Amino acid sequence: MKLLKIRTITVMLLVIGAGLVFAAGGKQDGASGGGKKQVLTFLTDKDTNFVGPQAIIDAFEKKYDVTVEVEVRQGGTEGDNIIKTRLATGDMADVFGYNTGALLSAINPERNILDLTNESYANNFDNSFLTAASVNGRLYAVPWRTAAGGGWLYNKKVYRELGLAVPRTWAELLSNLEKCKAAGKTGVIGSYKDTWTSQIIVLADEYNVKAGNPNFPAEYTAGKAKYANTPAALRSFQKYTETRPYLNSDFMATTYNDAIEILVSGQGVHWPMLTDVLNNIYALHPDKIDDIGVFGQPGDDPNNQGLTVWATGGVYVYKNSPNLELAKKFLEFYVSEEGVKAYIAASKPDGPFHIKGIALPDDVYGGVKDMLPYFNNGRTAPALEFESPVKGPNLEQICVEVGSGNISPQEAAATYDADVKKQAIQLGLPGW
Repeated sequence: MKLLKIRTITVMLLVIGAGLVFAAGGKQDGASGGGKKQVLTFLTDKDTNFVGPQAIIDAFEKKYDVTVEVEVRQGGTEGDNIIKTRLATGDMADVFGYNTGALLSAINPERNILDLTNESYANNFDNSFLTAASVNGRLYAVPWRTAAGGGWLYNKKVYRELGLAVPRTWAELLSNLEKCKAAGKTGVIGSYKDTWTSQIIVLADEYNVKAGNPNFPAEYTAGKAKYANTPAALRSFQKYTETRPYLNSDFMATTYNDAIEILVSGQGVHWPMLTDVLNNIYALHPDKIDDIGVFGQPGDDPNNQGLTVWATGGVYVYKNSPNLELAKKFLEFYVSEEGVKAYIAASKPDGPFHIKGIALPDDVYGGVKDMLPYFNNGRTAPALEFESPVKGPNLEQICVEVGSGNISPQEAAATYDADVKKQAIQLGLPGW
């Protein structure tokens, strides 16, 4: 995905159709001439958790007396194409949210996005974000929100009822899934109606891939290592076959929002997902948030269980925006102490911040507390898209196919290798 797309969906945005424009709350103005209010446009996708960003927008509007209009687009591959089309036609919003990592290179940031390398706040970001939001050593974004983990959300209440322990290995996870099935529960929630969610198992396995082959990202980028011929990487696709018997029967028709309901109800026990969903769960079911825990996708070594980490997506300024100075001012405010304070007041962080000196409040979600030992003990690894510019555009469709049993793991890996080869050649990478 980041991967990928910004992945959660808030109550506020559930009523907004893709492509509609609405004005953010708060007082507006920004007199540009003739008493007209100055307007800044902000493009986001419909799957975005917008509570925190909305609070920053409200504070910005109030402080500078301007209007920020938020436009909502589709998520997934369709939304990715919308971004590319609007950049190509010059019809882009002043400010927009988009992925960091591999997908950033695909939208030609040097041509389309404002370079932020020399802005005063650029040195306030941690290395993981600087790496994820930079191309050829130039920074193009500020952090959208907090870092996220890619792993498995699980219902702690059901775990207690069934006497289950957090699995340290993949075999232990499969044993837990079998016990869930025996108890009449859905072991693994599939939400393939929103196709991007199908990718999580393969992407969240990156910690384990690097545990088996530490040089995989560099070898993969150089065209030397492939998913189909690297056992540790092929294993990621094999995990779809091994979890398929425990999927909900309607996984092809189940949406991201449906999956939230299934998980919090306890009918479904596990959901492979990015942890930024925690804010959505809290927004929809604040009384259930303490029932939801997080663990990293297990590998085969009980002494080396880790968490694959996604840097947050970025907030970008369109290089040809007619409101360039206002857009730059907005980004500066977005990552200021004042902006972050507004964010935290409205939305509990669902992971560590990428901005130096920002501490997590004591009342963070239990799922976030589950993540902290991985960070504190050095058992994290960045998702592959933050170490390599190569990410094939058709991964989610391939994962749907292997997750549905229509193709084998070996076929899925080979298909994805062919998919990424096209992109690597387009990027002009040597070795392909």
